[in-house]
Amino acid sequence: MTTFPSKFAPLLDSLRSVAPRRGPQFDLITRNRSALGQDDRLPPLVPRLVIPMQDRTDEVEEYNSHFDKGQFLSRQENWTELGRLIRESDKARSATPGGVPVSRVLAAGARHDAVQAAVDEVEAQNERGARASIDALTEVNEEYPDDHGVAMAVSLAHVDIAWAWRGEGHWHQLPTVNKGAFYAHFRAAARILDDFDAFELDAPSLASVRCTLLPAERRPDLRVADDFEDLIDLDPECPLHMRDLGVNLLPDWYGSYERLEIEANRTASRTADIWGTGGYALTYLDALLIDDAAFDAVEPEFFVSGMRDILERRPTQHIANLLAAFCGRITAPRAPKHDVRSYIAQSMRWILTGYLREVHPLVWMETPGLQMQPDPLPEDREAQKRGRVRALSVLTEHFALEIRQGNRIVFDDSGVRISPAH
Repeated sequence: MTTFPSKFAPLLDSLRSVAPRRGPQFDLITRNRSALGQDDRLPPLVPRLVIPMQDRTDEVEEYNSHFDKGQFLSRQENWTELGRLIRESDKARSATPGGVPVSRVLAAGARHDAVQAAVDEVEAQNERGARASIDALTEVNEEYPDDHGVAMAVSLAHVDIAWAWRGEGHWHQLPTVNKGAFYAHFRAAARILDDFDAFELDAPSLASVRCTLLPAERRPDLRVADDFEDLIDLDPECPLHMRDLGVNLLPDWYGSYERLEIEANRTASRTADIWGTGGYALTYLDALLIDDAAFDAVEPEFFVSGMRDILERRPTQHIANLLAAFCGRITAPRAPKHDVRSYIAQSMRWILTGYLREVHPLVWMETPGLQMQPDPLPEDREAQKRGRVRALSVLTEHFALEIRQGNRIVFDDSGVRISPAH
């Protein structure tokens, strides 16, 4: 058995490390990456604060392990096994410690090589070369017409390549060929999905892909709530679906602040047996980081109650870091002043003292609205360093008064200890 399938070999020979550039909705996110910026300078109070740093977390280990498995099986042309693993993990609702569906991670690894090759050709405006890699995946899909695991991976490859054609510029400035390719790939992905029913197959991954097709719909505003309701009903334990729903309901996308509030309440009600009021907070979580005006719509007491319910039900260090990082972003020096923002940010205290025991640097570097990417999680030292600096800056600022009073702040498995430094 060869290392790479022959149908991909010519493409991989010239493969460069080029990541897909995202489309208009992702522009909204990157403009708001973080109010904390990319300052690499450690605050002067850091020596008085001690907290374990987990650069190599279970999330990174498991995510990249599943990603590598999908990529390996694709390179070995073992789509029978790959399709089976995707279907089984989908049916079992398997997820990484951070809540990412394993089916999506396997599919990301499976399509990675082909998508990278296609993106390389797209940047060179080589239509024929870009088609070659996706044609190879189309052949695979035709060989497995009844395997929705394979179908899911191939349809997402079309979506990735569509966004590569879309690029990051203004739509009206794009060449006609780019616009045509963008819609063509979305149509191809939709045709693949049309052969399967997510509810009949008990396959939330298919419902998730359906939600990713909203940008190419004529009236996505008429579908967004129903499509995400289907997805969340199929997989209510996955927090990422609710976070994505909130972003898609922002006015710059397919909703309004009124619809965001309505759907956050509806989601909380439908998922109450699992999350308590947490569904409300999860629906708003990324939306608040992306759009400051969403603070005028959110009910702060309900949101804080939701955060408490989330941590009571999922008291993991990943979730504790996620919510601590959220509070840190909304209290950053350059963040707009807002009474609701301040009220919510006060939750930092009980999150730190009641739940946070270690820092997961990559969680602090997470980009709002981008939880599912077709790439492995970064393991480079630079990303880890930025995450550590950001976390330590937030933590030392929060405990600045205690530190200036001569105390030392120590986090360990038993909680937070504040004691005289000498």
